[in-house]
Amino acid sequence: MSGKYFCILFSTIIFLIICSCSQPSSEGPPDIVLILVDDLGWRDVGFMGSDFYETPVIDKLATRGMVFTQAYASASNCAPSRACMMSGQWTPRHGIYTVDSSERGISRDRKLIPVENNTILADSSYTMAEALHDAGYLTCHAGKWHLNKDPLTQGFDVNIGGCEAGNPGSYYPPYTNVPLEAPTDNYYLTNLVMDKVIEFVESTGDKPFFLYYSPYAVHTPIQPVKELMSKYNEKEERNGQNNSEYATMVENLDIQIGRLISALEERGKLEDTFILFTSDNGGVYRITKQWPLRAGKGSYYEGGIREPMFVYWEGRVREGTKNETPVTSLDFYPTILEVAGIDIPEGKILDGISILPLFKRSGTINERPLFWHFPVYLEGGNKETQDSLFRTRPGSAVRMGDWKLIEYFENGDLELYNLKDDVAENTNLASGNPEKLRELHDILNSWRIQVNAPVPAELNTDYKKE
Repeated sequence: MSGKYFCILFSTIIFLIICSCSQPSSEGPPDIVLILVDDLGWRDVGFMGSDFYETPVIDKLATRGMVFTQAYASASNCAPSRACMMSGQWTPRHGIYTVDSSERGISRDRKLIPVENNTILADSSYTMAEALHDAGYLTCHAGKWHLNKDPLTQGFDVNIGGCEAGNPGSYYPPYTNVPLEAPTDNYYLTNLVMDKVIEFVESTGDKPFFLYYSPYAVHTPIQPVKELMSKYNEKEERNGQNNSEYATMVENLDIQIGRLISALEERGKLEDTFILFTSDNGGVYRITKQWPLRAGKGSYYEGGIREPMFVYWEGRVREGTKNETPVTSLDFYPTILEVAGIDIPEGKILDGISILPLFKRSGTINERPLFWHFPVYLEGGNKETQDSLFRTRPGSAVRMGDWKLIEYFENGDLELYNLKDDVAENTNLASGNPEKLRELHDILNSWRIQVNAPVPAELNTDYKKE
C-alpha cells in the first residue's frame, strides 16, 4: 500500500473513531439520572480528595466524566437548596429560605425579626420534572423530597419514599415517617430505596426516563451499616474526617449507586444515559470536615455551599477532565432540558444557564455573578462560623470571578474574600479593597432589587445583646 493511500485510510479510521465517540448511540432522547445526595460534603468522596471515606464506584464514574471543582448549591441547607434546583429559581422567587420556621434559635439572640418562611414549593412552580414529563419522559423520584407531601403533584409518575420529611426517623425499620415497608426486620433504608429504583429502571422499556435519585443518606440520624464498621474503626483520622459510623453510610451509598450503574449496563442503557452527581449542601460540621473549606452545612462560607459534582455522558462529556468554572444547581434545569432536546417552557423564568457548552472540548460560558439570599436565622454555630450561636445570621452573598462578598443585615457587616488566594476564607479583605468591595456590593444590591429579595429590618424587642 502506497503512503498516500495509507494516509487516507488512517485518516478515515480516525474520523470514524471520533464520530463514534461523539455521537449518540441512539436517535431518541437520552435517559437522565440526577443524583442528589443529602448532606454530602465537598470533600466527602475520594474524587474530591477524601482519604478516609471509601467511594470507589463514584470515583470511577467521575473519572469517566467531567469533575466540577467549583460547583455550588444554591442554598446551604436542605429545603431551599432543593426548591431552587427543582424550580430553577433563586430563593426570593419561591420564598423557601430554610427548614420549618425562620425563627430558629433563641429569640433573645436574634436582633431582627426574620422574614417569614415558606415550607412547600407552590404548585404554580413548573418544575424540572414537569417539563420532562410533559415532553414524554417517564419520571421517577426516589428518596428524600422535602418540598411538599407528594412529589406526584410536581411532575413525577413514580414516587419511591418521597414525602415532606427531611430525614427518616430511622434507617432501620420501622422507618417511621418514610412511606416504605421494609421486607425484613433489619433492612437498611438506603438499600430498599435502591431496590425499588432498579425495579423502575427495569420497567421503563424503550421509553426515555428521568430518575431523580435523592437518597435520605447521608443525613442524620447517623446509623452505621454494621457490616462495614470494622475497617473504619481501624482507620486513623484524615484531614478532620474520623467518624466511622458516617463513613459506613457514605460507602454504603457508593455500593447502592454501583447497583444502579450495573443495572443500567446490564440493560444496555448506560451508554446513552446522562448522569449528574452532586449534593444539596455542605457536610454537617460536627460530623465531617471539608478542610480547607470553612464551616459546613447551614453556613454561607464555602464549606456550606461548595459541593462535589461530576457529569457523565459516554461519548459526549470529555472523559477524565476537570472544570474550574463556578456553576450552581440553578443551572441543572436548563442543562438537563438541553440534554433532552427540550425547549425552555414559554414564560418560565430560569435563573441558571445551561452548562452544556462546558462539556465540549473548547466550550466556555460567560462569567456571571452567583447569589445567595438568607434573610432568616439558623442556629448551631461553631468555631468556623461567624459566631458560636448561629451557623448564619440574616444576610446575602455574591461570588463574581475569584471574589466573594458576604453581607450581614443585623449590623451591616461586610466580609470580602479572594477565593483564588484564600479558599479557606481566613482573611477578610473588606477594609483594604474599597473598590472591589463597592463593586460587589453594588452587584448584590442591584440583584436584590431585581428579584425583590426581602431584607429584614424590624428590630426584635426580645433581643438582649450580651
